[in-house]
Amino acid sequence: MRLTFLGATGTVTGSKYLLEAAGLRILIDCGLFQGYKELRLRNWEPLPIAPRDIDWVVLTHAHIDHSGYLPLFVRNGFKGRVLCTSGTRDLCGILLPDSGFLQEQDAAFANRHGTSKHHPALPLYTRADAEEVLPRLDAVAFGAVRDLGGGLTLSFQKAGHILGAASVRLHFEDKTVLFSGDLGRPNDPIMPPAEPIGAADYLVVESTYGDRDHGPVDPAELLADIVNRTAARGGTVVIPAFAVGRAQLLLYYLARLKSAGRIPNLPIFLDSPMAIEAGQILFRHDDDHRLSEAESLAMRDMTRETPSVEESMALDRNHMPKIIISASGMATGGRILHHLKRYAPGRHNTIVFAGYQAGGTRGAAMVGGANEIKIFGEYIPVRAEVVNLDMLSAHADRGELIDWLRTCRVAPRNVFVTHGEPAAADGLRRRISEELHWPCRVPTYRDTVELT
Repeated sequence: MRLTFLGATGTVTGSKYLLEAAGLRILIDCGLFQGYKELRLRNWEPLPIAPRDIDWVVLTHAHIDHSGYLPLFVRNGFKGRVLCTSGTRDLCGILLPDSGFLQEQDAAFANRHGTSKHHPALPLYTRADAEEVLPRLDAVAFGAVRDLGGGLTLSFQKAGHILGAASVRLHFEDKTVLFSGDLGRPNDPIMPPAEPIGAADYLVVESTYGDRDHGPVDPAELLADIVNRTAARGGTVVIPAFAVGRAQLLLYYLARLKSAGRIPNLPIFLDSPMAIEAGQILFRHDDDHRLSEAESLAMRDMTRETPSVEESMALDRNHMPKIIISASGMATGGRILHHLKRYAPGRHNTIVFAGYQAGGTRGAAMVGGANEIKIFGEYIPVRAEVVNLDMLSAHADRGELIDWLRTCRVAPRNVFVTHGEPAAADGLRRRISEELHWPCRVPTYRDTVELT
């Protein structure tokens, strides 16, 4: 078996791992690089292996940094099937076409305003390219064993990150490789915890928060304080939220706070067609989440959905205090940019980020204290209060990652730490080495290792 790291090394984006075994080539995750321009340029570079030479693609979950390269991969020649859970398949049905649409919008904006050195600027891929991917997605149930050929088998186990998120177990001859995917938090109120590892010879583990813990703070308490003090100023709370997972978690907490009378009865707008549809998909997969019927109903009854562009624009003309949840979670695109342009300059407003902000994104800049951000070619002052509730992250923290690793019954032959910024990945590597005494390394981009 041979493993090559084609993404999520030195960064949390672009997840791609090439496993070669039994004469087959399997690509685990097919994600888009995001954040810094140097990383985004990798999306335009050819992979060291032609897509037509890949036999299978396996997705850990639907987030774009794990699935968003698929439209380009298929357009460039991949002819095989894409294996994932049913939740991931359904979420990809909204995430991938939206990603293609945003690529087209970005190219159109660059052409209108001359902001690209390319003439014309072209999208990385289109919505039509993304639609071509969807019929290739094959759902595999959690715990079922799928024969990939040549004695190589695959199975999924729950990772607890978002709906459908899985760790991927690949077994060949006498060796097992387990890819953690993105691991959720064990006490998440919506998603069940990650399943125990059991046994694995090789582990590939994420490290988004590998060098820090989220702390014991109750996010509901912080959220209540933020809403109350913003409302007292007559301001609006604007929340850039990941449409899949985080938006639903925020609505859960806000519904609890409203029903308990702990925040004012402000209107709560869910201004993201994708988040609206993601919520509908979540509620349909009632075997894959922890929500009771009453909790699901409370979330839906409390929320005012604004699916149309006209309804979204009206929010920025409305001067009344309110809460707006919109996408994207790192403020890289989408409707949230219009809301930031409108509300970031006002000192009475609050911008609430809700999780990890990758370097090079507007979210990271604002959380880092930027006085202005560039939106649609214009610099917008940031005078609003800016808060990041990183404990709302759907990623396990350092202690939770170690706890999950301890569920491996026998010490693995090696652990590969990926999907983290350099400090986070190395921090987790040290913790694994010092506490668990397992062999461990942090691979670099395009590293190849033999799994003997």
